[in-house]
Amino acid sequence: MTEPSTDNQLKPMPDDWQRALAVVAHPDDLEYGCSAAIAAWTDAGREVAYVLATRGEAGIDTMDPAECGPLREREQRASAAIVGVSEVEFLDHRDGVVEYGIALRRDIAAAIRKYRPELVITLNHRDTWGGVGWNTPDHVAVGRATLDAAADAGNRWIFPELTDQGLEPWNGVRWVAVAGSASPTHAVDATPGLERAVRSLLEHRTYIEVLTDEDPETYVRGFLIGYAQELGERFGGKPAVAFELFGR
Repeated sequence: MTEPSTDNQLKPMPDDWQRALAVVAHPDDLEYGCSAAIAAWTDAGREVAYVLATRGEAGIDTMDPAECGPLREREQRASAAIVGVSEVEFLDHRDGVVEYGIALRRDIAAAIRKYRPELVITLNHRDTWGGVGWNTPDHVAVGRATLDAAADAGNRWIFPELTDQGLEPWNGVRWVAVAGSASPTHAVDATPGLERAVRSLLEHRTYIEVLTDEDPETYVRGFLIGYAQELGERFGGKPAVAFELFGR
Protein backbone atom coordinates (compact mmCIF):
# COMPACT_ATOMS: atom_id res chain seq x y z
CA MET A 1 0.00 0.00 0.00
CA THR A 2 1.41 3.40 -0.97
CA GLU A 3 1.83 5.90 1.87
CA PRO A 4 0.29 9.34 1.29
CA SER A 5 2.73 12.01 0.18
CA THR A 6 4.01 14.36 2.85
CA ASP A 7 5.67 16.73 0.40
CA ASN A 8 3.13 19.47 1.06
CA GLN A 9 3.15 19.15 4.84
CA LEU A 10 3.98 22.28 6.82
CA LYS A 11 6.93 22.23 9.20
CA PRO A 12 6.70 23.69 12.70
CA MET A 13 7.93 27.28 12.96
CA PRO A 14 11.25 27.74 14.77
CA ASP A 15 10.82 28.43 18.46
CA ASP A 16 14.39 29.26 19.51
CA TRP A 17 13.89 33.01 19.54
CA GLN A 18 12.74 35.69 21.99
CA ARG A 19 11.80 38.84 20.02
CA ALA A 20 9.63 39.32 16.94
CA LEU A 21 8.57 42.37 14.95
CA ALA A 22 5.50 42.33 12.70
CA VAL A 23 5.51 44.91 9.89
CA VAL A 24 2.38 45.37 7.78
CA ALA A 25 0.58 48.07 5.85
CA HIS A 26 -2.78 48.52 7.61
CA PRO A 27 -4.76 47.98 10.79
CA ASP A 28 -6.34 44.48 10.60
CA ASP A 29 -3.66 43.02 8.30
CA LEU A 30 -2.26 40.89 11.13
CA GLU A 31 -5.67 39.94 12.47
CA TYR A 32 -6.76 38.29 9.22
CA GLY A 33 -5.16 34.96 10.07
CA CYS A 34 -1.89 35.70 11.89
CA SER A 35 -2.82 36.75 15.42
CA ALA A 36 -3.54 33.23 16.74
CA ALA A 37 0.16 32.50 16.31
CA ILE A 38 1.08 35.78 18.00
CA ALA A 39 -1.15 34.92 20.98
CA ALA A 40 0.64 31.57 21.34
CA TRP A 41 4.03 33.27 21.19
CA THR A 42 3.22 35.90 23.81
CA ASP A 43 1.75 33.16 26.02
CA ALA A 44 5.19 31.53 25.88
CA GLY A 45 6.83 34.74 27.12
CA ARG A 46 8.11 35.97 23.78
CA GLU A 47 8.08 39.67 22.91
CA VAL A 48 6.18 40.81 19.82
CA ALA A 49 5.87 44.40 18.57
CA TYR A 50 3.78 45.75 15.68
CA VAL A 51 4.79 48.39 13.14
CA LEU A 52 2.18 49.59 10.67
CA ALA A 53 3.02 51.70 7.65
CA THR A 54 -0.36 53.48 7.69
CA ARG A 55 -3.33 54.10 9.96
CA GLY A 56 -5.77 52.71 7.38
CA GLU A 57 -7.33 56.13 7.00
CA ALA A 58 -8.49 55.55 3.40
CA GLY A 59 -10.21 52.26 4.19
CA ILE A 60 -13.80 53.37 4.82
CA ASP A 61 -15.55 55.15 1.98
CA THR A 62 -18.17 56.80 4.19
CA MET A 63 -15.68 58.18 6.73
CA ASP A 64 -13.31 61.09 6.22
CA PRO A 65 -9.65 60.05 6.60
CA ALA A 66 -9.13 62.60 9.38
CA GLU A 67 -11.75 60.74 11.44
CA CYS A 68 -11.03 57.26 10.15
CA GLY A 69 -7.29 57.17 10.88
CA PRO A 70 -7.52 57.80 14.65
CA LEU A 71 -10.46 55.40 14.95
CA ARG A 72 -8.61 52.59 13.19
CA GLU A 73 -5.51 53.27 15.26
CA ARG A 74 -7.58 52.83 18.44
CA GLU A 75 -9.08 49.63 17.08
CA GLN A 76 -5.60 48.32 16.23
CA ARG A 77 -4.19 49.02 19.68
CA ALA A 78 -7.18 47.29 21.34
CA SER A 79 -6.84 44.39 18.91
CA ALA A 80 -3.13 43.96 19.64
CA ALA A 81 -3.68 44.02 23.39
CA ILE A 82 -5.96 40.97 23.20
CA VAL A 83 -3.08 38.84 21.89
CA GLY A 84 -0.52 40.24 24.33
CA VAL A 85 1.06 42.99 22.21
CA SER A 86 1.52 46.42 23.80
CA GLU A 87 4.07 47.98 21.41
CA VAL A 88 2.20 49.30 18.35
CA GLU A 89 3.90 51.93 16.16
CA PHE A 90 2.63 53.75 13.07
CA LEU A 91 4.99 55.07 10.39
CA ASP A 92 2.54 57.61 8.89
CA HIS A 93 2.81 56.62 5.24
CA ARG A 94 -0.40 57.47 3.37
CA ASP A 95 -2.94 54.69 3.18
CA GLY A 96 -3.54 53.44 -0.36
CA VAL A 97 -0.49 55.08 -1.91
CA VAL A 98 2.41 53.51 0.00
CA GLU A 99 5.41 53.50 -2.30
CA TYR A 100 8.10 50.85 -2.35
CA GLY A 101 11.43 52.67 -2.23
CA ILE A 102 14.25 54.06 -0.15
CA ALA A 103 12.05 56.00 2.29
CA LEU A 104 9.97 52.95 3.17
CA ARG A 105 13.03 50.68 3.45
CA ARG A 106 14.68 53.24 5.74
CA ASP A 107 11.66 53.49 8.02
CA ILE A 108 11.37 49.72 8.35
CA ALA A 109 15.13 49.28 8.83
CA ALA A 110 14.93 51.88 11.60
CA ALA A 111 12.14 49.89 13.28
CA ILE A 112 14.16 46.68 13.03
CA ARG A 113 17.18 48.42 14.58
CA LYS A 114 14.95 49.79 17.33
CA TYR A 115 13.19 46.54 18.28
CA ARG A 116 16.09 44.17 17.42
CA PRO A 117 14.00 41.12 16.52
CA GLU A 118 15.18 37.65 15.61
CA LEU A 119 11.96 36.98 13.70
CA VAL A 120 10.33 39.52 11.38
CA ILE A 121 6.75 38.93 10.20
CA THR A 122 5.07 40.55 7.21
CA LEU A 123 2.19 39.97 4.80
CA ASN A 124 2.06 38.58 1.26
CA HIS A 125 4.31 40.72 -0.94
CA ARG A 126 3.35 39.11 -4.25
CA ASP A 127 1.07 40.57 -6.92
CA THR A 128 -1.78 38.14 -6.25
CA TRP A 129 -3.35 36.03 -3.52
CA GLY A 130 -2.46 32.65 -4.98
CA GLY A 131 -3.27 33.73 -8.52
CA VAL A 132 -6.93 34.24 -7.58
CA GLY A 133 -7.28 37.80 -6.26
CA TRP A 134 -5.16 40.86 -7.03
CA ASN A 135 -3.15 42.08 -4.05
CA THR A 136 -3.13 45.74 -3.03
CA PRO A 137 -0.14 47.97 -3.84
CA ASP A 138 0.31 48.76 -0.13
CA HIS A 139 0.69 45.07 0.80
CA VAL A 140 3.13 44.48 -2.04
CA ALA A 141 5.24 47.53 -1.19
CA VAL A 142 5.40 46.92 2.56
CA GLY A 143 6.01 43.18 2.27
CA ARG A 144 8.80 43.63 -0.26
CA ALA A 145 10.39 46.51 1.68
CA THR A 146 10.30 44.45 4.89
CA LEU A 147 12.16 41.57 3.25
CA ASP A 148 14.78 44.03 2.02
CA ALA A 149 14.98 46.01 5.26
CA ALA A 150 15.82 42.88 7.23
CA ALA A 151 19.19 43.02 5.49
CA ASP A 152 19.42 46.82 5.39
CA ALA A 153 19.15 46.95 9.18
CA GLY A 154 22.41 45.07 9.62
CA ASN A 155 24.52 47.08 7.18
CA ARG A 156 26.03 50.19 8.74
CA TRP A 157 26.74 51.70 5.32
CA ILE A 158 23.09 51.60 4.25
CA PHE A 159 21.19 54.43 5.95
CA PRO A 160 24.18 55.59 8.05
CA GLU A 161 21.99 58.44 9.29
CA LEU A 162 20.19 55.88 11.48
CA THR A 163 23.40 55.29 13.41
CA ASP A 164 23.69 59.04 13.92
CA GLN A 165 20.18 58.87 15.44
CA GLY A 166 21.33 56.26 17.94
CA LEU A 167 19.96 53.24 16.06
CA GLU A 168 22.90 50.87 15.88
CA PRO A 169 22.98 48.22 13.12
CA TRP A 170 21.11 45.01 13.92
CA ASN A 171 22.15 41.91 12.01
CA GLY A 172 20.24 39.55 14.28
CA VAL A 173 17.21 38.89 12.08
CA ARG A 174 17.31 35.13 11.48
CA TRP A 175 14.05 34.70 9.59
CA VAL A 176 11.37 36.68 7.78
CA ALA A 177 7.97 34.97 7.93
CA VAL A 178 5.39 35.92 5.30
CA ALA A 179 1.76 35.44 6.32
CA GLY A 180 -0.94 35.00 3.70
CA SER A 181 1.47 33.37 1.26
CA ALA A 182 0.20 30.97 -1.37
CA SER A 183 3.41 28.96 -0.84
CA PRO A 184 3.63 28.43 2.93
CA THR A 185 6.39 26.25 4.34
CA HIS A 186 5.87 26.39 8.11
CA ALA A 187 3.01 26.68 10.59
CA VAL A 188 2.00 27.26 14.19
CA ASP A 189 -0.75 25.39 16.02
CA ALA A 190 -3.60 27.92 16.12
CA THR A 191 -5.63 26.09 18.76
CA PRO A 192 -4.42 27.93 21.90
CA GLY A 193 -4.84 31.39 20.36
CA LEU A 194 -7.81 30.95 18.05
CA GLU A 195 -10.51 32.36 20.32
CA ARG A 196 -8.36 35.40 21.08
CA ALA A 197 -7.69 35.78 17.35
CA VAL A 198 -11.45 35.97 16.79
CA ARG A 199 -11.83 38.63 19.50
CA SER A 200 -8.80 40.48 18.15
CA LEU A 201 -10.23 40.75 14.64
CA LEU A 202 -13.62 41.74 16.06
CA GLU A 203 -11.98 44.86 17.54
CA HIS A 204 -11.90 46.14 13.94
CA ARG A 205 -15.69 46.22 14.01
CA THR A 206 -16.10 49.57 12.26
CA TYR A 207 -14.12 48.32 9.28
CA ILE A 208 -15.73 44.86 9.25
CA GLU A 209 -19.22 46.34 9.22
CA VAL A 210 -18.52 48.05 5.89
CA LEU A 211 -17.02 44.87 4.42
CA THR A 212 -19.95 42.57 4.97
CA ASP A 213 -23.69 42.51 5.69
CA GLU A 214 -23.14 39.37 7.73
CA ASP A 215 -23.13 39.46 11.53
CA PRO A 216 -19.53 40.50 12.38
CA GLU A 217 -18.86 37.60 14.75
CA THR A 218 -20.32 35.06 12.32
CA TYR A 219 -18.16 36.52 9.55
CA VAL A 220 -14.98 36.56 11.65
CA ARG A 221 -15.44 33.05 13.02
CA GLY A 222 -16.21 31.65 9.60
CA PHE A 223 -13.17 33.27 8.04
CA LEU A 224 -10.55 32.58 10.72
CA ILE A 225 -11.65 29.12 11.84
CA GLY A 226 -12.32 27.94 8.30
CA TYR A 227 -8.92 29.10 7.10
CA ALA A 228 -7.11 27.60 10.11
CA GLN A 229 -8.84 24.25 9.61
CA GLU A 230 -8.02 24.24 5.91
CA LEU A 231 -4.33 24.81 6.66
CA GLY A 232 -4.50 22.17 9.38
CA GLU A 233 -4.92 19.50 6.73
CA ARG A 234 -1.21 20.09 6.05
CA PHE A 235 -0.24 20.30 9.73
CA GLY A 236 -1.24 17.05 11.36
CA GLY A 237 -4.92 17.92 11.47
CA LYS A 238 -4.43 20.79 13.93
CA PRO A 239 -5.84 24.23 13.05
CA ALA A 240 -2.88 26.23 11.84
CA VAL A 241 -1.45 29.64 11.04
CA ALA A 242 0.93 29.26 8.10
CA PHE A 243 3.95 31.26 6.95
CA GLU A 244 6.40 31.20 4.09
CA LEU A 245 9.69 31.29 5.97
CA PHE A 246 12.82 32.91 4.56
CA GLY A 247 16.01 32.24 6.49
CA ARG A 248 18.87 34.71 6.68
